[in-house]
Amino acid sequence: MSVKGYPLPAEGTAWADEPPRLLVEEASFAYQPAGKRTSQFTLEPVSFRAQRGELVTIVGPNASGKTTLLQLLSGLNRPLGGRVELDGEELCRLDPRTRAQRIAVVQQESPLVFPVSTTEFVLQGRHPYSRRLHFPSEGDLGLALRALEQVGAAHLAGRWLNELSGGEKQRVVLARALAQQPMLLLLDEPTLHLDIGGQVELLKQLTALATTGKTTIVVVTHELELAAQFADQVVLLHHGRTLGVGRPAEVFEEAVLREVFEAPLRVEPGPGNRPSIRLEVRPK
Repeated sequence: MSVKGYPLPAEGTAWADEPPRLLVEEASFAYQPAGKRTSQFTLEPVSFRAQRGELVTIVGPNASGKTTLLQLLSGLNRPLGGRVELDGEELCRLDPRTRAQRIAVVQQESPLVFPVSTTEFVLQGRHPYSRRLHFPSEGDLGLALRALEQVGAAHLAGRWLNELSGGEKQRVVLARALAQQPMLLLLDEPTLHLDIGGQVELLKQLTALATTGKTTIVVVTHELELAAQFADQVVLLHHGRTLGVGRPAEVFEEAVLREVFEAPLRVEPGPGNRPSIRLEVRPK
C-alpha cells in the first residue's frame, strides 16, 4: 500500500524509520518551445520516495515522461513545481561538482568523441573528485578496475571502446558510473543493446549493487517483466501523468496495462508475490 503516493517499506525492513535517500514531492516540469505560449509536453506532479539499497523502475510507453522525470532526478532540469531531494538536500541547491559526486547517470547512448581505451573511459568517472590537471591516482585506477569487475567486464580492461559490441560497451558505461561511487544511480534503458540473458544478468547485478553498496538505483525501462521481477517499486507514467506508484504487484494491473500500452498483456501471479507479465498472442 502507499500513502500520498509514497510506497511504504516492507514490514520489518531495517530502514523503515529512516528518512528517504530520494524524495520526489509533487515535482512537475514542462517543455515550452521558444516564442510559443503553450507547452509542448507537461509532466504533471509526481511523488515517490526511495531508500538506500532500493531499485526503482520508471515504466510507460513512449512520450509518457520517463526521460523527463529522470532528468529531474539528475538535477539536469529544475522542477517547475515541487521538489527533488537527495538525503534531505534539494538538488537545485547542490553545486555541479557535488551533484556529480553523488549522482551518476547512464544514458541510452554514449557517443565517442575520440578513441579511448576501456580503462581510460571508466576512469572518467573519477573526474568529479579530481583537481584540474590532476592525473588519476593508484586509488582511482583501483576503483575503475573494481567497477569493471562489478559489471562482469574485467576482461575488457585495456581494450579500445570502439572495438566493443553494444552489450560490452553498455557494461563499460555502467562501470564508469559506478566508478563515481554515487549515492544515486540513474539509468535510461540500460538493457537496450542486450539479449534476454544479458538483460536478466544486468538486473541481477544492479540488484546486488543496490543492496550491497547501499546505492539507490532508478531505471527507466520498457521491459515490464524485468521491472516486475526485480524492482522494489514501480512508477507508472502515461502522457505525463502518474498512474501508479508502489510495489510491482500493486501497480501492474492487467486492465491498466492493456489500456496504457494498447496491447493484450496478461498479468498472472508469480512466485514471491511478484506478477508475471506476458503478451497474449492468439492464433489466427
